[in-house]
Amino acid sequence: MARTLSWFPTQVYAAPVGGRGIAALNRELLKECHALELRDAEGRRWSEAAYAGGYTSYASLDQVHRMSSTFIALRERLDAHARAYARTLRWGLRGRRLAMTDCWVNVMRRGAAHGAHLHPQAVISGTYYVRTPRGCAGLTFEDPRLPFMLGAPPRRDAAHLTLPARAGQVILFESWLRHGVAPSRTAGERVSISFNYHWV
Repeated sequence: MARTLSWFPTQVYAAPVGGRGIAALNRELLKECHALELRDAEGRRWSEAAYAGGYTSYASLDQVHRMSSTFIALRERLDAHARAYARTLRWGLRGRRLAMTDCWVNVMRRGAAHGAHLHPQAVISGTYYVRTPRGCAGLTFEDPRLPFMLGAPPRRDAAHLTLPARAGQVILFESWLRHGVAPSRTAGERVSISFNYHWV
């Protein structure tokens, strides 16, 4: 009997970050993200050249998970999700652990976009959404088989899929998976905190 097997799936994790005090934590995160932008002159200069229409602390302050009790509290909640995702991926950590090593703030305004890219030095990457105005762009993932299709006929299913951005939600994915954000078409600010985990 003929059968078709689905092997080597690409798994993306999405979950609300709940727990006691999450609403208050989110309010404090939003305040600190805005305060960070105001005082980060180097990050604003970099963003003017490389992140038009928005602000990111990626090139200036990429350790925000160590900067305040607010970001530390978020990191502690995200650690639990990273462990859950690793179990889903059936990773054998061999006595080692996953540790957040980089974490930065993104504020996207109308027209801001983030081209497709990956994070080759990490094992898990992700984004936590602090504020998501109605109609804001989600996180788009590229089919990882795309470079290998060569002369294959066009596929009927999409080569790119988008997960909507929802405030209070975390999205995790393996760091080799190409992803990006389409240009924002909304007037409101889309505020997120992105991060990487390494196997240490």
